[in-house]
Amino acid sequence: MKYIAMIVSLLMATMSWAERTDAPKLQSEQEVMKHAPKREFRGAWIQCVNNQWTGIGRERMQRTLTEQLDELKRCGINAIMFQVRAEADALYESRFEPWSRYLTAEQGRIPEPYWDPLSWMIEECHRRGMECHAWINPYRAKTKGTNALAATHPYFKNPNAFFHYDGLMLFDPGLPENRNYICQVAQDIVRRYDVDGLHIDDYFYPYPVAGLPIPDDATYEKYGNGMSRDDWRRDNVNKFIKQLNESVKDIKPWCKFGVSPFGIFRNKANDPMGSDTKGLQNFDDLYADVLEWVRQGWVDYNIPQIYWQIGHPTADYDVLIRWWSENAGARHLYIGQDVERTVKYQDLSDASKHQMDAKYELQRSLPGVEGSCQWYAKAVVDNVGDYATKLKTEYHKYPALVPLMPWIDSKAPKAIRKPAIISTKDGPTLFWTSPKAKTPMDAAAWYAVYRFPKGVKVDLNNPQYLLTVTRNTFYNLPNDALGYTYVITALDHMQNESKGKKIKL
Repeated sequence: MKYIAMIVSLLMATMSWAERTDAPKLQSEQEVMKHAPKREFRGAWIQCVNNQWTGIGRERMQRTLTEQLDELKRCGINAIMFQVRAEADALYESRFEPWSRYLTAEQGRIPEPYWDPLSWMIEECHRRGMECHAWINPYRAKTKGTNALAATHPYFKNPNAFFHYDGLMLFDPGLPENRNYICQVAQDIVRRYDVDGLHIDDYFYPYPVAGLPIPDDATYEKYGNGMSRDDWRRDNVNKFIKQLNESVKDIKPWCKFGVSPFGIFRNKANDPMGSDTKGLQNFDDLYADVLEWVRQGWVDYNIPQIYWQIGHPTADYDVLIRWWSENAGARHLYIGQDVERTVKYQDLSDASKHQMDAKYELQRSLPGVEGSCQWYAKAVVDNVGDYATKLKTEYHKYPALVPLMPWIDSKAPKAIRKPAIISTKDGPTLFWTSPKAKTPMDAAAWYAVYRFPKGVKVDLNNPQYLLTVTRNTFYNLPNDALGYTYVITALDHMQNESKGKKIKL
């Protein structure tokens, strides 16, 4: 009580919360829940293959990423997809593959001064209450722009495990040893790094080039087992997706595994159950049977890249998001949003604005859609078309927990212990003790802190009262801390939420 008395005397000299001109205006619960769900995936991709980091050095890269993460946090982003393996290389310390040229400008060169971008990114994301998913490209072993491979590149250990296609080099998906190797690389990441998820994108068999066949005759002859070539290729990718998911879960059962496929599964012309579109297809052209992965539970989330505009003549966003919604299945569906294309095109019903409002109305209204991921993070940070402003002031105005995944774990951790408010050099600070846990699945990994004004009923389902999600067991309170009820909950790795513990000031 003596600590509370000290804080009260300190705060009596300050303006009350109601007198502060920057105090947020509370909204009705119905209004809040319509526009701001308590749980929603709000991701952003941070890529390396655009050479934004190539050779710029540790200090500059960390400074730039810090600025980006700070702005993404202000935009309500709660998950980062960080690209760490673009071509059988690494933006982390790997014992299997060389350092990436996208980091050091020369494949195999150790960063100087030394640092580990993945380790750093995980720490920085967690410090801001964000998940960090390690994003790898499984099959691609050389991009078109890479002219020299390091001596430690896996190609030199077994050149016959790869094929070349249109300037690319890829692990042959038909070889069982390649599946095993890539899963070994993924397990190494999940074992050594505190990642919240492992993420892969849309590159399976290569995007087709007219008149250029995939050179896998020898592999098909050896492993085809009487299947048609197309069915065999799909089966190869199916086996890999299943094995990769199992490999991740064998190391850390709570680590999420997700995929971001091309935006069209099949066209109606090829399949009556397909979408009314006319573009390239996952199933027929990339040999990616995404719906089978969802049906079998081999992925935890699916983020189709629906990058086109509403009204696109062959791949209409409106048509595609409705199709994916109808086929979401029993796994999470998030929508891959192209920021720049969204703000480039006019709203079809109001030429004075772009399509962000219409796309978010669809995203938030359709069943099965649990959030979105922004392509790409820097476009958000640069606030093209006021995209970031609208996230901050409207669509992500309040924080959100990530969606639950009961197929992995549905048991909430125990409640936090010993909440207290103590005066520190940083002002009034809320402290608590972690709950006890018998296993890592039961342990608290995150904490949610809520704040309720006097006279307002405690309602943990209303996100306007959610102050923060944190990995710490303390939280520096706002200066206008007097007169509120604070509630702290524990969240496990899946963000199952415990009962709340109250403390008043």
